[in-house]
Amino acid sequence: MNMSITKEFQIVAFSSDGRRQPLLFVFFFAVYFIGILGNLLIFVVIVADRHLHTPMYVFLSNLSSVDICYMNITLPKLMYILLSGDNSISFIQCFTQLYFYNFIVGTEIILLSVMAYDRYVAICKPLHYVAICFPLHYSLIMSKKACMLLAFPTWFMGSINSLIITYFVCSLNFSGFVKIQNFFCELKAVLIVSSSDTTFLRKFSVIDGMFIGVIPLLIILTSYVCIIKTILKIQSPTGRWKTFSSCTSHVTIVVMYYGSAMALYMQYSQEYDTIMSVIFVTLVPLLNPLVYSLRNDDILRAIQKENYGKQDRLKSKKQMT
Repeated sequence: MNMSITKEFQIVAFSSDGRRQPLLFVFFFAVYFIGILGNLLIFVVIVADRHLHTPMYVFLSNLSSVDICYMNITLPKLMYILLSGDNSISFIQCFTQLYFYNFIVGTEIILLSVMAYDRYVAICKPLHYVAICFPLHYSLIMSKKACMLLAFPTWFMGSINSLIITYFVCSLNFSGFVKIQNFFCELKAVLIVSSSDTTFLRKFSVIDGMFIGVIPLLIILTSYVCIIKTILKIQSPTGRWKTFSSCTSHVTIVVMYYGSAMALYMQYSQEYDTIMSVIFVTLVPLLNPLVYSLRNDDILRAIQKENYGKQDRLKSKKQMT
């Protein structure tokens, strides 16, 4: 990268109309605060309640961590721009943001496929002949060690994949007054403003997107085809619904995530990119804890138990004083 030509980028999105910036700041601050609080609550509840130390909730706590990272990577810089009016971002800041954004995107995609596999094992394997002989078949497959072996590579693969992409982007040249037509340093927006030939990197990003995005999606679809086949074999309608209800939260998140991701990366309008980036980066992480807390009785009971525990501790403190 030719550092002598230009030393910083300009973040254009949401910075052109000064009259709307205070309202936009309030909006993004509210989204940021609620999103961080909601995902942090899910994470703390799962860690604090030993009854939730099961594979499904271990992966859910990882998902909450990913969503917290999403918002911390993009929104603080945007809120600073809206508050100060200074929309410049240095190379180091931009490419650091680019690296962590791609890291978290890749991690979440792989994590969603791991969560689908967990649901497949939980629903399909207990009905297998081996499971009849050994009732703890699911627990044996999805042991603590197995969860670690699934969770750690998820973060590792996301990190390595992002490191490769960021390395290629850092080799590009940028000249003149460089404007990023988005509210953060995202790959498509950065490639547009490069003065280098980006043909190879564009082709690589498509292949990488197929590998990181399509393969996990195929795992998710295959898992749910097997799950649906198993559910249809259950005679009781109540049993079928109870079994399927354990997957509804995950299905909802997969639809939201892949729907917004495809809407963002399968078109090339810069104005539309900004709108879809807001949905992808802010609203999806904001809605994830709501989906899991409102649709999951275990999470609701754990939250209520935590609230009751706090009330009891406060009462005991008052009585002591």
